[in-house]
Amino acid sequence: MIMKKNVFPHGWSEEKVRKILRHYENQTEEEAVAEDEASFRHRNQTFMEIPKKLVSSVRQLLAKHAA
Repeated sequence: MIMKKNVFPHGWSEEKVRKILRHYENQTEEEAVAEDEASFRHRNQTFMEIPKKLVSSVRQLLAKHAA
């Protein structure tokens, strides 16, 4: 079987993905909860629930905004 090469978003690499995976795989439950709680304290960000079918469109809008 031929393996398909991974394609990463702009600015991402295999090493970056591995580093993030190591961070979360080695995180204790307490550390994960603390990280989640801290993210809700950011005054310049918000969290919202959106339907899964709109996730791709929202990501595209965010990418345009960041560009």
